[in-house]
Amino acid sequence: MIDFNPQKLTFENLDRFYIKRSIYQFLCSKWGAFYGDLLDIGCGEMPYKNEIIANNSVTKYVGLDIFGALEYNKGVKPDYFWDGKKMPFEDGSYDSGFATEVLEHCPDPLMTLTEINRVLKPDSPLILTVPFLWPTHESPHDFYRFTPFVLKNLLEQSGFTKIEITCLGGWDASMAQLISLWIKRRGFSIRFQKFLFIVLKPFILKLYKKDNIKSASSDHNMFTGLGIVAWKK
Repeated sequence: MIDFNPQKLTFENLDRFYIKRSIYQFLCSKWGAFYGDLLDIGCGEMPYKNEIIANNSVTKYVGLDIFGALEYNKGVKPDYFWDGKKMPFEDGSYDSGFATEVLEHCPDPLMTLTEINRVLKPDSPLILTVPFLWPTHESPHDFYRFTPFVLKNLLEQSGFTKIEITCLGGWDASMAQLISLWIKRRGFSIRFQKFLFIVLKPFILKLYKKDNIKSASSDHNMFTGLGIVAWKK
């Protein structure tokens, strides 16, 4: 089972440690934006549900996923399914919404964001995370890697304003992430993977510790992923 809030770097979570940890920390920093009737778009196994309900002013938590989505946990089912085009909700149904690592799987992200905007109430927040430095996954349904600039453009076109985009890692974290992915996913034998982990773990941890995250508007930037908060007009 995937740990969505890892506390310690281990051989088992090496490739996912920083990504999952940075997403969790970003969501924690935005807890105050979650309130009222909350829509979890592309919810999967809804790993943050219990903590969100426990720590926020959320009165109703609704999980939405697309027909045919991967079942990460067969014991957890979405409350609703949709066809990727029209969500089964009336206009202005939700007070807040979020989608973690979902937008890269949407063939038409502008259409998806416009549909999210439709089902949110005026002045409601949308919290997003998207990967940047991550291998292709859930093939063939992996379509995009977004820069901050195209995300801002897409959100504005779909009716959002007050857009805040945060890099979830800098150059050093990106290098550590690449090394970690190389160890676990290059195709080495488990024995060699474990050898590389023992040798390179101190260097990986040092990179994470010294990481310096730049503004999302910086040029010549590198980041592992992005966190976004935007508000419906």
